[in-house]
Amino acid sequence: MAEPAPAYRREFLLSPHHAWLGLLTLGAGFLAAQPLALVAGATGYALGWIYLPDMPFFRRWVDRRAEEGRRAAALAQVADFLRRRDGLLASLSPPRRARYEGLAQVCRDIERNASADNPAPDDPRLRKLDELMWTYLRLLGIEESLERYLETERREELPRVVKEAEDQTRSLGTEVEALKTKGASPVLDSKQRLLGSVQERLEVLHKRQQRVEQANQNLALVDAEQERLVEQIKLIRADAVATKNAEVLTARIDATVEHLDQTNKWLSELDEFKDMVGDMPATELRVGFEPTAATPVARPPRRDRLGIGAKEG
Repeated sequence: MAEPAPAYRREFLLSPHHAWLGLLTLGAGFLAAQPLALVAGATGYALGWIYLPDMPFFRRWVDRRAEEGRRAAALAQVADFLRRRDGLLASLSPPRRARYEGLAQVCRDIERNASADNPAPDDPRLRKLDELMWTYLRLLGIEESLERYLETERREELPRVVKEAEDQTRSLGTEVEALKTKGASPVLDSKQRLLGSVQERLEVLHKRQQRVEQANQNLALVDAEQERLVEQIKLIRADAVATKNAEVLTARIDATVEHLDQTNKWLSELDEFKDMVGDMPATELRVGFEPTAATPVARPPRRDRLGIGAKEG
């Protein structure tokens, strides 16, 4: 979205140019203490208000200040993003950090080949490469969180607990129905309250089961998206190395980013992962994909079928 044009007259009111105008016109008139000087000073001040805000040198000064402000805001956004990204990368297990480093090496190969035809540090094609790596890092983080959650549920043997709760509910239901045939009694009231409590517990357990099923589905999708993204980035490298054609490389990167639109939309809908699925800052500055602080990477002893390191677990 285009930035709104500066309000030059409002900027003039708060500028040092206005202060100097007042000093050199009204101030000089007051110092002279002559009616004619006061009139001349007031006239000069009024003319300055009319013409100075529209003069090229003043507009350039305002535009330059606005650009510096935008750049400072962009740098602050980038710094905040880098802190979040480095924190997410550092929180990953060593095997997952190794997988990230493996794909980062592929991106370095792309950078080296892309810089041959466009050595600019803010090459927009390479910024899209940063976006692809950020998506990959988010997928790694979500994968680890899902696997940690599923491992917790496996340790608690949720299916067994659910079955026991269902059996208990059926048994209590049978007892309550039998007691109802004998009429109201304190024992019936007690059993009914117990049955209600057990039924509520079973409902909660069923919700936990549903969450486990959803987590398994999400994990399968995360794994598939990771594999697809890895192969697409490797295809970009193949084009960068083989064709040496800037247009082909640009088209390949653009197509890969477009294919990730649905992935990014799906990631944004995962409420439980809001802290790790934020978008990159909307700035033309490159954020890169390297950690700003060195993160030790333990390389796994074997390679997975993607060729970038074995998966954990």
